[in-house]
Amino acid sequence: MKTFLLSLGLFSLASGNAMAASPGQANTSAIVMFLIFIAGTMGITWWAARRTRTTSDFYTAGGGLTGFQNGLAIAGDYLSAASFLGIAGMVYVSGFDGMIYAIGFMFGWPVVMFLIAERLRNLGRYNFADVTSFRLSQNPMRILAASASLLIIALYLIAQMVGAGKLIVLLFGLDYNVAVVIVGSLMMIYVTFGGMTATTWVQIIKAVLMLFGATLMTILVLAAFYWDVDAMLAAAVETHPTGHAILEPGAAVSSNPLNVLSLGIALAFGTAGLPHILMRFFTVADAKEARKSVIYASSFIGYFYLLTFIIGFGAIALLVKHPEYFQTGPDGSFNMLTNLIGGTNMVAVHLANAVGGNLLLGFLAAVTFATIVAVVAGLALAGAAAISHDLYANVIAKGRATEKDQMRISRISTVVLGVLAILLGIIFENQNVAFMVGLAFAIAASANFPVLVLSIAWRGCTTRGATIGGFLGLVTATVWVVLSSTVWVDVFGFAEPITPFPNPGILSIPLAFFSIWLFSTLDNSARATQEREAFEALTVRSQTGIGAASASAH
Repeated sequence: MKTFLLSLGLFSLASGNAMAASPGQANTSAIVMFLIFIAGTMGITWWAARRTRTTSDFYTAGGGLTGFQNGLAIAGDYLSAASFLGIAGMVYVSGFDGMIYAIGFMFGWPVVMFLIAERLRNLGRYNFADVTSFRLSQNPMRILAASASLLIIALYLIAQMVGAGKLIVLLFGLDYNVAVVIVGSLMMIYVTFGGMTATTWVQIIKAVLMLFGATLMTILVLAAFYWDVDAMLAAAVETHPTGHAILEPGAAVSSNPLNVLSLGIALAFGTAGLPHILMRFFTVADAKEARKSVIYASSFIGYFYLLTFIIGFGAIALLVKHPEYFQTGPDGSFNMLTNLIGGTNMVAVHLANAVGGNLLLGFLAAVTFATIVAVVAGLALAGAAAISHDLYANVIAKGRATEKDQMRISRISTVVLGVLAILLGIIFENQNVAFMVGLAFAIAASANFPVLVLSIAWRGCTTRGATIGGFLGLVTATVWVVLSSTVWVDVFGFAEPITPFPNPGILSIPLAFFSIWLFSTLDNSARATQEREAFEALTVRSQTGIGAASASAH
């Protein structure tokens, strides 16, 4: 409780300073709603901290959530800053091309439902590394899983921290770096003290608020065009610099079809490799509830992405009527694509102000902030599990670590990840958040997904094959991204990228699958024979749930 009061006081002080320093940007409604949200979530954290006594409580909230609760929490975790701020901004800039991300993000859920969810819950306890090491060697599998997970989490954190920083700068007038520090600090408090229980309820609350806010925004946008979608699209075409081209596949598709195909593959299979999403399937009681979780989550997420279409095109048509949202020249002129205050990641926030005034702006800003903090908390929890459960407890301590030791390492890891998130948010300030998440999906699809699927579905998969194939996918995807325009040019400042396009999936994903098959087939060791024989036990456990971890009583 002391932590809650201190944090609330510090944030109030920061907000007050922002109002004094930058009255043109501060928004009283946003400040009040921010404070209400922070007060509520800190209260949840205090409540959760009293219930978090074991590693099961910390990582999986005791495993007792219902499918509906977990479905909402997954939606809250999945609908990140990229889903709202990033996709709305991409639709605003490039129209149809921006919807590629929304469709791709959604397409991954059938893969999760039919291939992963039930088996994951039956085979694992805390995270997906428990599944891959069920019949394969512990150390290589957990090192691979932790390496891939931490890289994915780093990329994902960039998107969330950039979105949060830009949002707070826009609303409070604070320095961007200060804004990022505030978000990172709140995340560390939620996870360090409340664990998965606090994170889950923050995500559930945030999902409900975000679905309500996006629905309200969509209604107001359509009302502005008398409920005529055609009229809204016609106004967008007339307003946008590229005209009718925003309704057609544009530069993102025509300039390099291989990049689009690569992106599509990564988005389709990346969901099934995201550590913070997979971790959520261990918070339910059994495989039946895990399956329900996917159905509920898919429904909520699909509905939300339909709304982003209206929000993005509505912003094209309506924001140009408000010059105050742009940095204007001496003659009052502005470029709608490059002069928007806060950048294109803030399109949805400005649209809320345009259609609903300060009250809706304040509400939506608080919801967006809740979105970012909830997702960052989920990422930090997955990262802490990778470090404490996989690396420390099973690789370094070789299963001899006590629960107290694991909890201590988890909390230290959370603080370290919080500091890392702050640094990454500062370094990658000007990146589009949806694009950064797309790269995280590529890493997940290249390293985690092939190993996870083949370890539970193919008898011939061995530790040697999974380790070599997984690391080849991970290294290939990572090096490709570093040498692409995203990092090589935009971050390092070189004139030309070395790789021809940014998304590595078209090469790294097939390479991972092929390598796992090849090196597993060539592995004739005694250990490989034992792993193939253990496939029967894995199949029985994954299909029936006999011997699966059960929920904790509270």
